[in-house]
Amino acid sequence: MKICVFGAGAIGGHVAARLALGGAETSVVARGAQLAAIQADGLTVEAPDGTHNLRVAAGSAAELGPQDAVIVTVKAPALPQVAEAIAPLLGPDTTVAFVMNGIPWWYFDRHGGPLDGRRLPVVDPGEALRRAVGIERTLGGVVYSACTVTRPGVIKAEHANNRVILGEVDGRDSPRARAIAGYLTKGGISGEVTAEIRREIWMKLMGNLAQGPFTILSRQGMAGTLADPAVRAAIRRAMQEAMAVAAALGQGFEFELDKRLAGSAKLAHKPSILQDLELGRPMEVDALFRVPLELARLAGVETPTLDLSVALATQAAVAAGLYTPAAA
Repeated sequence: MKICVFGAGAIGGHVAARLALGGAETSVVARGAQLAAIQADGLTVEAPDGTHNLRVAAGSAAELGPQDAVIVTVKAPALPQVAEAIAPLLGPDTTVAFVMNGIPWWYFDRHGGPLDGRRLPVVDPGEALRRAVGIERTLGGVVYSACTVTRPGVIKAEHANNRVILGEVDGRDSPRARAIAGYLTKGGISGEVTAEIRREIWMKLMGNLAQGPFTILSRQGMAGTLADPAVRAAIRRAMQEAMAVAAALGQGFEFELDKRLAGSAKLAHKPSILQDLELGRPMEVDALFRVPLELARLAGVETPTLDLSVALATQAAVAAGLYTPAAA
């Protein structure tokens, strides 16, 4: 199976390496120093199960050509560029899995009920992705993998608990998702398929939405941020608010919050949005923070802790020149 990973940063590079280890004919769309390093020396992942160096095809979409599947792992601010560039990768039956953080552009497609088909223009400006990819090709995806690019072409996976979860937007059985997940599992991370991809999105988003703003404000990783009891209590309230929004939208779930917080408090890892702030890269404020709060208003759920933390984190992103709010 020919699978191209569009975006060979920390997460995308790790996913690509696991696909290659699992036997897929793997390629990556990359650019700059990362592209040059992968072309010269291959893609290297340093992980608890060893150091893996893989030779994978790397280049532009036009150079790589049609694929059986494309896995998009860029951050949300780069999606307009994906829409512009992805066409050469798409054959008649190519699947496109969006394995990303935050509320995705397709969230209300085939959702059912009164919100079915509602558009989210902030995360798909001008419906560029809808036109370039279309809902028929689309798979939803969630990834759990704490990774960092330590130098061009080299990615460090910080722990062994890595998962990629895939699902159809309408919840139907998905042989195409199972095929991709199978390569990932063979490659050494957990590839999973779900009929409840929106619920999985909220379960991941709960952490990003509740913890991310506080790490931006503290300028520390999870362990340092959670060391203060007052901050830890506020993050717990933010998690409860995020869960309430998910439940109001029909995606309720149970979670042991204290166990989650205890685990996070042991991690020195900095969330990717804090890494973006420190490295001067565009920040995923809309998909991770502001759109979820728009959905909270839509669902009639009050989120006072999230409102304050997101407002302050947004101010920090704007002040750094790394986020421009969409025009009202």
